[in-house]
Amino acid sequence: MKRYTAGLAALLLTLAGCGGSSNNGYTMGSSMSTPPTSSTPSTPSQPTTPPTSSTPATPPAQGGGNSGQGTVQHVANPFIGATLYVNPDYTKEVQTVASQTQATNPTLAAQMTTVGGYSTAIWLDRMAAIAGGSGNGGRMGLDQHIKAALTQQSGTLPVVVTLVIYDLPDRDCAALASNGELSIAANPPSQPLSGLTTYAQSYITPIVNVLQQYATNPNLRFVLVIEPDSVPNLVTNASGSPSPIANCVAAQSSGVYVQGIQYAITRLHPLTNAYLYLDVGQSAWLGWPSNFTPAVSAYVELVKGTPDSLESIDGFISNTANYVPTKEPFLTANQQVAGQQVIASAFYQYNPHIDEADYDAALYSAFVSAGFPSTIGFLIDTSRNGWGGPARPTGPSTSMVLDTFVRATSIDERTARGQWCNQSNAGLGVPPTTSPQGYFAQLQAFVWIKPPGESDGTYKTSTAYVSGNADENCNPVHANALANNTLTGSLPNPPAAGIFFTAQFAQLVQNAFPKVP
Repeated sequence: MKRYTAGLAALLLTLAGCGGSSNNGYTMGSSMSTPPTSSTPSTPSQPTTPPTSSTPATPPAQGGGNSGQGTVQHVANPFIGATLYVNPDYTKEVQTVASQTQATNPTLAAQMTTVGGYSTAIWLDRMAAIAGGSGNGGRMGLDQHIKAALTQQSGTLPVVVTLVIYDLPDRDCAALASNGELSIAANPPSQPLSGLTTYAQSYITPIVNVLQQYATNPNLRFVLVIEPDSVPNLVTNASGSPSPIANCVAAQSSGVYVQGIQYAITRLHPLTNAYLYLDVGQSAWLGWPSNFTPAVSAYVELVKGTPDSLESIDGFISNTANYVPTKEPFLTANQQVAGQQVIASAFYQYNPHIDEADYDAALYSAFVSAGFPSTIGFLIDTSRNGWGGPARPTGPSTSMVLDTFVRATSIDERTARGQWCNQSNAGLGVPPTTSPQGYFAQLQAFVWIKPPGESDGTYKTSTAYVSGNADENCNPVHANALANNTLTGSLPNPPAAGIFFTAQFAQLVQNAFPKVP
């Protein structure tokens, strides 16, 4: 039986039959690095039987984009037997920097050009991004990207287009650099309706309208990363957390995050060639048991409140736009140093998950135990978690002082694991890879969700600051209260979130691990 939360049912009733039309804030931030003493996830309303009139529209049998031959099948892993779309906008950004670098460092310029040919996600981070053009900084719109993807098709292999759904009202409630365009309450004249209604009617519905045109085209697969940071913020930064943040409390009490995500899933899940992945933060955020357990419950309750319950999504993604290593090569969480476990160090603070591979494997087991199907998949964003360069350890330290051993052995060079903005010494990670070997079976792919080189955010005294959102946690001389009051370790003078940051891109390429050919 299909089940909806009461809030979702009401929203679907309100928007039944509604149409819609259509600052690239690519920052994911403000993860909590200090282990909380308690943490309570938001509790969605109890599911109720949905009214028949609220059922989302069935994708059309034919349409302007459905000219491919064959039958669309929803496969277990969308990346297998497919090629990956390369965003021409990103390639152009990278090529501009490579051309500027050619005269002084031709080797680096050539590596940059190689990176520009890798697949990165398309961020639909504002309503204007759907149509594209001047309202989106001159970048392509959704339909343009899909048409461009079809031109990149190799033979009969389908093309995977990865899209980030990222425009919840008061999104990213614990950060300032990436706040979005929608408020929870109506804000006339720019936003005459409530944030949730606007999100559903003028953001999700136009996206669905475009994707439906290609819903029966077997040459396309859409991987959708849904609302990064939203549920993690409800778990650690809303009511019940040791240090609740007002915006997150409002997001929780209003229900906009839960109901917005449920609406997105409800509308997108019926598209056969759409694959839905929910963001699960990263190990340095939800890894502690006091966060991990409530997080699993929060995701289970949220997804149960959608039409097909726990069958409504295809999986989860971790480390979105973050820097956590996929695997620490030279230490393990329970390793002993002078009689103390590695996780007892100041860097890990008793968090049992020190890298993404172990965190995701633990989440997979927990989610399956909680009722998700065993076929549920996982993705890891490896765009900036390589941590190569001259400072990368080549083996374990010989120190018998725990903190010294950990800092000299971990490849993660951040001042604290909660730092997230334009991190110094970071490097590109493993390029997009399908079915990476040596990990748990349901790790489906490494992906580049964050386009490397695009800034996480800025601060008001940055020489590149112009106007708009600013966050002191991007300022290298600022101590981040959500990261043990350590200096942020950010690169100086970044532009606003989503704007290309040349100095960061050069460093990422130079510190790539593995090295860029």
